[in-house]
Amino acid sequence: MIEPFDDIYFMKRALQEAEAAFEKGEVPVGAVVVIDNKIIARGHNLTETLNDVTAHAEMQAITAAANYLGGKYLMNCALYVTLEPCQMCAGALNWSQISKIVFGARDEQRGCINLKTKLHPKTIISGGVLQEEASRLLKRFFVERRNLN
Repeated sequence: MIEPFDDIYFMKRALQEAEAAFEKGEVPVGAVVVIDNKIIARGHNLTETLNDVTAHAEMQAITAAANYLGGKYLMNCALYVTLEPCQMCAGALNWSQISKIVFGARDEQRGCINLKTKLHPKTIISGGVLQEEASRLLKRFFVERRNLN
């Protein structure tokens, strides 16, 4: 039985999404949205595929979750994402009023924590869940990308 909001279980599902992005040549970031211990939305980076700078994993997952729920607010939901959200995604998560954000790897340059991006006052954020796995996948992607150029 999975405990409610089992961070490792759900982060592993987000890592599967990141792998899907990797296979498409996208920066390997994946996300899932969970409510009542059930995944209701998935997403991974599609910025290259869609030629859209806003097509981050979080944005894809937010839209899918809102469609699933039939409304724009993600209260009582948790987002599991393999990389710390950027300022754009954190802004969207703020507006969604999501209850919990769990990320894997830190993004020291563009992450919302270093940039002190505001989140909804009731949103809980934590990081470092399966950080090594998420970081390894990102590093592998960029090493392979550099070797192609």
